[in-house]
Amino acid sequence: MIDRIKKWARKLKGKIFVLYYAYKDPRTPWYAKVFAICVVAYAFSPVDLIPDFIPILGYLDDVILVPLGVAIALKMIPPDVVQENEEKAEQRIKNGKPKNWLAGSFIILLWIAAFLWVSLIIYRYMVD
Repeated sequence: MIDRIKKWARKLKGKIFVLYYAYKDPRTPWYAKVFAICVVAYAFSPVDLIPDFIPILGYLDDVILVPLGVAIALKMIPPDVVQENEEKAEQRIKNGKPKNWLAGSFIILLWIAAFLWVSLIIYRYMVD
C-alpha cells in the first residue's frame, strides 16, 4: 500500500508543471488559478512547512499534501487546458525544477512567528 501511495504521489508531483502553465492560461477560472499558484509556489519552495528531519510528519507534505493539492487543482482546471499544457510541462521537466525563494521565505517567516509565539507563551507562564 505504501508503494502505491508513493507512485501516486510521484505521478501527481510530475503534474506540478502542468499547473504552472495552466494558471497562466486565460481559460483557467480565477479560483483554480489562486489554488494552483499556492500549490505550485509551495511545491517549488526550497523550504518545507514540515521539515523532513521530523520523523513521519516530515514526509507528510511530500507524500500527501503536495500530491493532494495537485489533484484538487487539476480537478478545478478545464480538461482541455490541462491536456494542452502537459506538453509544455514535459519540456520544462527536462530542464529541471525551479526554486521559489519567495514561498520559501514565507514559510521561514511562519516558523519564526510560531517560534516567537511559543517563546512568548513560555515566558509569560514562567513570569507568572
